[in-house]
Amino acid sequence: MEESLTFLEKIKETFSLGEIDLKTYSPLTLAFIGDAVFELIIRTAEVAKGNRDVNSLHKSKSRIVNATVQAKISELLLPELTEEELAYFKRGRNAKSHTTAKNASVGDYRKATGLEALFGYLYLSGQEERMFKLTEIGLEKAGISI
Repeated sequence: MEESLTFLEKIKETFSLGEIDLKTYSPLTLAFIGDAVFELIIRTAEVAKGNRDVNSLHKSKSRIVNATVQAKISELLLPELTEEELAYFKRGRNAKSHTTAKNASVGDYRKATGLEALFGYLYLSGQEERMFKLTEIGLEKAGISI
């Protein structure tokens, strides 16, 4: 029986991409991809609830995918993180970004960037199950159901 490829493995195979050294990537690069991955998880969960109009889907997604909520989730996840995961979170949180969120404090924006960097690291290192588990734990601890 042929083993199926993960989403990341399929992307790498399709576009002939090589392995990467995540330690050489800037935390903002990791946050760039982590933002998309976190949003894809939440969007997928919302769409799986059933066919709805796009405005409704956007509102449902936006109640979770925003700097304030992501900052709260990151704080609640801190005790759950391994030393390596915590290091990637801190690198993202401490990165000097030239942009800020429209509706969040600088502190919340930085914590959200830390969470996104962590998710970028987990995704690019092939740790999808861990990424899903942390999403589940974070949403549960924040009292958010999807």
